[in-house]
Order: sequence, then structure tokens, then C-alpha cells
Amino acid sequence: MTQDRRNGIVTGIFYILAAAASIIAVLCYAPVLNDQWYLAVTNQRQTEVLIGVLNDLLLVISAVGTAIMLFPYLRRWNEHLALGYLCFRFMEAVFIAIGVVSILGLLQLSTHYEASGGSNQANLLEIGYLLQGTHRWTQMLGPNFMLGVNTTLYSYLLFRTRLVPRPLALFGMVTAVLVFTAGLLEMFGAFEPYSAAKGFLALPVGVYEMSLAVWLIVKGFSTRNKAGSMTIVQNEAD
Repeated sequence: MTQDRRNGIVTGIFYILAAAASIIAVLCYAPVLNDQWYLAVTNQRQTEVLIGVLNDLLLVISAVGTAIMLFPYLRRWNEHLALGYLCFRFMEAVFIAIGVVSILGLLQLSTHYEASGGSNQANLLEIGYLLQGTHRWTQMLGPNFMLGVNTTLYSYLLFRTRLVPRPLALFGMVTAVLVFTAGLLEMFGAFEPYSAAKGFLALPVGVYEMSLAVWLIVKGFSTRNKAGSMTIVQNEAD
């Protein structure tokens, strides 16, 4: 197995881990993202929330992992665009990490609420809603705006280098515009964070990432152009 083949498998696995972790995190955050978030600890749901935190941290690792694995290939066509992709992918990971901190803050406030017997509830509610708002904005700026930008960049580079089939890369550029638009509409109040309309626009990028992951695991990076006369990407050293 060549180094390119192994790199393709690792990159595909990172994409699958990122998708699974993001879904689990959203499901596990329900106790602290509703109107009665302060009862999360009282209802003994802190473990569920912490599982969500661990999955979001796995999402951060996976996002950074895909950036690191793709960058050496993308930079051979256009280093400036590849570096832009790397930076925007890292920014996506940073926003997700900030959202994790806000979730942990909500969990800490819930712990304080239980320990204090519900005293100073008004102050806790104000801080809690601020942290919920922070989490909402980070999810909008990270997995929407930054994801849309970096997906556009790396899909364009994949299209030009033909490291994957061009129709697949073109589909990626289309889905990037859709997820960016979904974030923009949410920012201006047209969509709720978990509305069906937003999901309709954001879901295709997940389909694209899973399709790309399967291709990379099964086929790997195509290191020659369509005519097969020129090597675009050389095998990386072990």
C-alpha cells in the first residue's frame, strides 16, 4: 500500500469521525440548551452533556486532522489557496472549541444552582442565556460560515488537481455555498438553529463529506491527471 493510499484512508476516517461526533454532540447537549438548562445537574444529566463535550473535542481533532492530511496535496496546485483552506479550517475548529467552553460553563452554572438550592436564580439565568447565545453564535460561525469557506477552497483545489473525480469536487463547491447561505440566513433571523429549512440547506455538505470519505477510503487520492501523462502529486515519504 502506497503512502498516498494510506493518507486517503486516514483522511476518510477523519471525515467520518467528524460527522459522527458532531451528531452525537448535538444530541447530548439537549439538557443545557433548553429553557430549563439549570436543572441539568439536578436531573443527573451531566454525564450526557460531558459525553457531548468529548465528542465535540473529537470533532475538533478530526477537523484539524483533515486539514493536516489534505494540505500537502492541495498546496502543490496553489499554495496560497491551500494555506487559506488550512487557516479557515483551523478557525472552524477554534469556534467549535469556544462553543465547548460555553457548554461547560452552562454545566458549571447548573452545578452551582443545585448546590445553592436555587438561590440567585435570576443572575444564573442571565449568565446561562448568555452562554447559550455564545454557543449558538459559535455554531453559526464555525460549522456554517467557516465550513462553507474552507469547503469551497479545498473542493476547488480538488477539482483542479483531479485528486478525486471532478463531479464529486464540483458537488462539494455547491454544498459549500448552501451551508454558507444557511448560516447567513440564520444570522439574520430567517432560520432557527435546528429548523427543517436550515437542515435542508446544510445537509448536502454532510452528504458530500461522507461521499468524499468513502471515495478516499476505497479509492484513495488519484495522483495522475486524466490523461495519465503527468504526476500531480508525488508519493509522500514514509
